[in-house]
This record gives sequence, C-alpha cells and structure tokens, in this order.
Amino acid sequence: MDQSQVPLLDALVNYHRSNRYGFTPPGHRQGAGVDERVLAALGKDAFRNDVLATAGLDDRLARGKFLARAEALMANAVGAETAFFSTCGSSLSVRAAMMAVAGAAGGGLLVARDSHKSIVAGLIFSGVQPRWIPPRWDSTLHFSHPPSPDQVQEAWERHPDAAGALIVSPSPYGTCADISRIADVCHRRGKPLIVDEAWGAHLPFHEDLPTWAMDAGADVCVVSVHKVGAGFEQGSVFHQQGDLVDPQWLSSCADLLMTTSPNVMVYAALDGWRRQMVEHGHELLSAELELASELRSRLAEIADLRVLEDELLGTEASCDLDTTQVLMDVSATGTSGYQAVDWLRENRQLDLGLSDHRRILATMSFADNKHTADRLVAAMTQWRTAARDFRRPQPIQLPSPTELQLDTVCLPRDAFFGPTEMVPASRAAGRIAAEQITPYPPGIPMVVPGERLNDAVVDYLRSGAEAGMNLPDPADPTAQQFRVVA
Repeated sequence: MDQSQVPLLDALVNYHRSNRYGFTPPGHRQGAGVDERVLAALGKDAFRNDVLATAGLDDRLARGKFLARAEALMANAVGAETAFFSTCGSSLSVRAAMMAVAGAAGGGLLVARDSHKSIVAGLIFSGVQPRWIPPRWDSTLHFSHPPSPDQVQEAWERHPDAAGALIVSPSPYGTCADISRIADVCHRRGKPLIVDEAWGAHLPFHEDLPTWAMDAGADVCVVSVHKVGAGFEQGSVFHQQGDLVDPQWLSSCADLLMTTSPNVMVYAALDGWRRQMVEHGHELLSAELELASELRSRLAEIADLRVLEDELLGTEASCDLDTTQVLMDVSATGTSGYQAVDWLRENRQLDLGLSDHRRILATMSFADNKHTADRLVAAMTQWRTAARDFRRPQPIQLPSPTELQLDTVCLPRDAFFGPTEMVPASRAAGRIAAEQITPYPPGIPMVVPGERLNDAVVDYLRSGAEAGMNLPDPADPTAQQFRVVA
C-alpha cells in the first residue's frame, strides 16, 4: 500500500478548499457561534476542523470510506491484519476486545491483576468473571512485574474453561512481559491473547524497542497513540490478527461502546502519525533512544537518585524494558516520590507522569531534545538540594505480596451495582468492596469490586492517602471510609 497516503487528512484539507457548509451538527458552524473568550483560549482552528459529518469523513454518512482506508493503511504499516480507530481512548478499545473474546462465555477471562482500571470497568460493564493472574512481586523494590509464561500456564490449569487471556505490556513503568511465550501458552489451548499495549504505540517502528505484541503473536493488541506518539488524547488503535478473534465481531463490540459523534481531529491525527512513523519513525526513535540513554547517565550522577534499569530485568523480573521510560527511585533521599513531583510541579513547572511512595517517572518522547533533557536534569539537581529541607514523609504501611492478593468473592458487576453501604476503615477488613480503589497514576486498582478487604490493604490505602497518594475513584478519597457490599 502507498503509505504516503493520508485519506482523512486529505479529505479534511479538501473540505476547507471547497468552501462547503453543512446544516448538520456540530452547531458551532466551524467556530462562527463560539464565544470569543473560548476562541481566545482554544483558537478557531480547533472548531474549523471539528467537521466529521459535514466533511464526509464519517463512513456511516458518506461513501468515501476515508476512515476504512486510513485503518487499512495503519494495519499495513505495522503488519496487523486489521486495525480499528477509537476516539474514546484505549479504555474503549480494551473493553471492546474483552467483550468480543469473553462477553458470551461462561468461563470468564484470565486477567493480569496489574491491569489498568479501564479493564476493571470492562469487567463491571460486561459481567465477565475475572480469573486473576497474579503479577510477579519484588519485595525489595515493592514493585510488580508482568506475569510470566509459567504463571499464565498455571492460570489456565486452574481455569481451563476461560475464554482467553489479557495481559498488560509494557507496564506504565516500561517493563514488558514475555508475550511470545505467553501467546504460545494460550494458542496451545486454542485460546486468544489480548495485550493492553497502551504504552507501546511506538514499538513496531524500531528494532531496539521491546517486541511489539503483534510480532510476538498476540491476537488483539490495543495501543494509545497519544501516550508516546503524536496523536491527540483519546486517540487509540486496536489491532487484530489470526482466526481466534473475529474482526467483524470485534468491530461490532466496539460499535456498542463507541460514540456516534467522534472528533475528526483525533482520527486525522492518527492518520498523520502513521505516515510520519512509516517515513521518519526509525530516525526519530533512534534519536529518542540515544537521548534517553544520555539522560539516564546524567540523572544517575545526582546524589541518592537511583535510575532503575538492570534491576527491572531478569529471570524473576520483567522480560524486557522500554528505556524511554526513565524510572527514578528517590527513597535514598529520605523523601517520597509524591513530594518530588509536587516540588517539580510547583517550583520548576515540570509535570511527571507517575509517582509513588519512592519513585517518579519521566516518559520521554521523540519530540524531546537536548533542551528538554537539560531542563529535567537541572530541575532534578535543584530538587535534590531542596529535598534536604523536606519534612520526612508520612510512613506508609506496605503490605506483603500475599496480603496484596485479595480474594474475589463475587462478580465485580454484582458488587458494584448491588446494595452498598459506607463503613469506617476500622471496620472495613472482612467486608466485600463495592468500588475500585486506584492509586493514580499509574491507574492500577489496589482494590476491585467483589474482593474481600483485609487489614493490610486498608492500612496501606489509608496511610498512603495521608502521605500524598492520589485516590480519584473511591467514594472517600482519604480512605477513612470504604464503600462495601451491604
């Protein structure tokens, strides 16, 4: 296929050249009706390009099939059989994949317990029974790794009737599972493997990055282009190959969840990013990898700052690592990751994507350069000086690996939608959670509806909230009270 084509972008350009006008939504009429104060903040171009239906870019309303052509080009570019665009983020994409694989099955779905909250939401929506695959746990670093092939095999032996398996790789920290061997484990049973690869949209375009899920044999792979690519927020693509997941059924499940009023700018950006990667991706990613390597070395020279790399790899750890995710351990300073990101945001106007009680994460992009790297190094150097005067962080009561594995007592859907009540933290242990509780970022639920709470997890969440942990989804974000099944 001619990868220089960009059907959606070209159709948008032609729309403006033709001076077309539509008596259809959106009602702002290319910005003419928008308050001037809004235009001053957002610019008129954003509204000029919000013309999906009138530009003939909606395949439901026009015969141009621009979207279908753009999706076919994307699949061709990365070696998948089919690709589907989503303007509702990978949250929608992964839920559609879950429904397509396990929506009508009675045996449930094998799900890695380090999954994002969007996957738990998919369990609640669909009523699918999760068959949890525990992550591998590093007690020294208090850090979870993706499940191993042996763990997936053990999960199949416990739940042979499950409809398929779902794992997350790369993790938000850049650590990767052995997808090839895990796919083999699933395929020997004739079962599909879904990979939530939201952090891996760039992987198909450079050999020095971890192996992309489609190349490793996954049946469905979900990527978020905005995370490490050049798409808008909410831009996601899910890819399919093989005969274990019907692409038409997958598309139908996505259609149930998809908005009927998608934003053309999200679609067009996906189209343009695909062309950019095909034409220049290797060069851009090579420069990014080199910059990230230099940055890691420079940051490692800062006193008491530990840049993690080799510690995350090995037989009992992750199979591979995306080194453009620069994970830093600040615990030797006697301060917390929460304090570090707050100081960087307030004093150096730098935002980092992830923090926990001892780590912070800088996600590099091919758009970064020496100037942005220098800015991060300077800010971290200044933070290290300032951290000497930080108040000692509130202690967090960390659970053991066994204490983290809560028992699933009922379906997440039944717990979430059934009768509930609020109880104080002192009486929450032993009760069945009716909400998910998710330290965010990275967005991996500590508690899933239907799990039985224990003292260790309750104390961890309560003490974490007091120390600066962000809990956006429970009814009480301070973790002084918990919503439980009545």
